[in-house]
Amino acid sequence: TAGKGKIVMATVKGDVHDIGKNIVGVVLACNGYEIIDMGVMVQTKDILDAAQAKGADLIGVSGLITPSLDHMVAVAKEMQRRGMSTPLLVGGATTSAKHTAVKVAPEYAGPVTHVLDASLAVGVASKLLGTDKEAFVAETRKKQARMVEQFEAKQKRQPLLPIAEARTRRLAIDWTAAPVVKPGFLGTRELRASLAQLSEYIDWTPFFHAWELKGRFPKILDDERYGEKARELFEDGQAMLKTLIGDARLEAKGVYGYFPAASHGEDLVIYQGEDRTQERERIPMLRQQGELASCLSLADFVAPSADYVGAFAVTTGLGLDAIVADYEKAHDDYSAIMAKAIADRLAEAFAEFAHEKVRNELGIAKGETRDDLIAEKYQSIRPAFGYPACPDHGPKEELFRLLDATSATGIALTESMAMLPTASVSGLYFFHPEAKYFSIGTIGDDQMADYKARGGKAIGLGAL
Repeated sequence: TAGKGKIVMATVKGDVHDIGKNIVGVVLACNGYEIIDMGVMVQTKDILDAAQAKGADLIGVSGLITPSLDHMVAVAKEMQRRGMSTPLLVGGATTSAKHTAVKVAPEYAGPVTHVLDASLAVGVASKLLGTDKEAFVAETRKKQARMVEQFEAKQKRQPLLPIAEARTRRLAIDWTAAPVVKPGFLGTRELRASLAQLSEYIDWTPFFHAWELKGRFPKILDDERYGEKARELFEDGQAMLKTLIGDARLEAKGVYGYFPAASHGEDLVIYQGEDRTQERERIPMLRQQGELASCLSLADFVAPSADYVGAFAVTTGLGLDAIVADYEKAHDDYSAIMAKAIADRLAEAFAEFAHEKVRNELGIAKGETRDDLIAEKYQSIRPAFGYPACPDHGPKEELFRLLDATSATGIALTESMAMLPTASVSGLYFFHPEAKYFSIGTIGDDQMADYKARGGKAIGLGAL
């Protein structure tokens, strides 16, 4: 059948995440659209060549990590260079209506629309391919122009502190008051856990978010609006969890370690040995530049003399491709997506399990309950590169070198620093009682220049 229209969809180059894209694809296919799904890590040229060759009515690009935002801008630029007029749909967890309006839409004369989630995709597609296309495009452009104005006004309204001044507001820690937490060994060790063990550590709230049901677990199960759907989904999730635990193909592998360290300004310096004479890795960090009482940097949580940091990389995605391929062969897209969603939850559970082990080893655990774990009410943090406190994905390279992570766990990094398998988590451990999560927010050109001079790669810092 001709269907309602042809849609080429892809996760952009360097990005390996596709749960959201696949859900959107299934929803659109169920509504009569022909979906040409090009998979993950697709080069801009390949997406557009396919769209032109197959006469696509719409092009949908997706991404989950912040470097993908830059690739979406590149897609828009290339569509403009080719003189295309096909509407471009932008979606994925890191994307936003604001980023689409400010960075993507100005690069392409054709229609550019941000799609928040799968439930809205059908409406957007039908408007772009229907008789009221012109009115919809004009309305979208008006909204985007307003967002650009608001963004520019906010930039003027919230001036950033010069980086030199932000540094004078660094977090002042009395290093004599809290003793440095000293690990019992230095270097790396492997982490082992069964999937059954890890299932105890699952935080189910993000599982529902992956399926676009907003709300906190377990309350969501009794939600007036989503309750019935949530209970059904939870049942399916539990069944898949059981299947994956019983299926010997899915494997959990991890590595963690402790290293002698110190902070030099915003640099986190990791040494070869306890004598701290030889640098092993130097990881540049960023500092908040907003008008704040304390302008934080992760480096502030590490003593400027003798201290220690930890690092970890864990995955529960080894063997997942074969399991997903079996479901796809049987045309069971729902189970294929469900298997990926559960593997992602298990990876986060593994990171939580490992962090608890680390706190116990260091003697800083202090009788935590499982609720404390989910609420992150404990000493020590485990920030991941690409997240708000350290938004540059670049230092994953140093982290992986420190841990020899690829040979220890089988996790590889893509050109945009996404981890493969996708059901993987990596990051650093900071142990000081005052260490906490925060968001760097917008940084100034002065700090960006300084950061790059210190070796910062700034991969994925184009997010708003």
